[in-house]
Amino acid sequence: MSHDPRTRRHLAGRVVPPPAPRALALALVVLGVLAAVWWSGQPPRSVPGSPPRDAVEALLDAVEVVESRNPAPGYERDCSGASGCVFGPAWSDTTGAPGAGNGCSTRHDVLARDLVGGTRTPGARCEVSGGVLTDPYTGRLVDAGTTGVRGIHVDHVYPLSAAWDLGAWSWPAGRRAAFANDIDRNLLSVTASVNTGKSDSTPADWLPPDPGRHCFYASRYLTAAVAYGLPVTRADHDALAGAVRRCPTGP
Repeated sequence: MSHDPRTRRHLAGRVVPPPAPRALALALVVLGVLAAVWWSGQPPRSVPGSPPRDAVEALLDAVEVVESRNPAPGYERDCSGASGCVFGPAWSDTTGAPGAGNGCSTRHDVLARDLVGGTRTPGARCEVSGGVLTDPYTGRLVDAGTTGVRGIHVDHVYPLSAAWDLGAWSWPAGRRAAFANDIDRNLLSVTASVNTGKSDSTPADWLPPDPGRHCFYASRYLTAAVAYGLPVTRADHDALAGAVRRCPTGP
């Protein structure tokens, strides 16, 4: 973290008028706030609705930590042609994941949950149209009635490629499919640009652009990891610990 350089003014032979009382009082208030933040070491506040720190710390304590991520052979997400499709067909409704079996694609189940005011079209995939998304990583509002839902992606918070390398390679196919379609623990609607930037990065390499949303992201990442017995690397654990320090304390 960088700090702005401080400069000193050397005033020799000059008479400097005293600051106005109101300006001096305001400056003292600002300095007091800055000093409190500096000395307390408290990070910027998380957005309202962020989970409490003790709950996320419990997840941080529960998750297994490994020193590094070793690539496992055989990962293939694409199901076209002769590809392996190791997590099953994308957005399958026939998994054991929460919400499965309702006749709707997982993607549109997530959109229906996250877009306020969206409507579902009856049919094989129960497609969602319209509605407004508050991007969970930036706070940006997206009106899908104007932009369409094509500009909204569904993010795997704990990336599938990372899950594969860190243990999912050994899971039964059904467990992998459930993980990839778990709308309660690992899927969020986000803007396309943010999801593209995140890609399959883990916390050591990517955190939400809005620091006030780091706590929420850490909570979701750790929830998926603990629920499925997936570890995090030491570097990811350190990044998550920093994010957890942004979580609110107290009632």
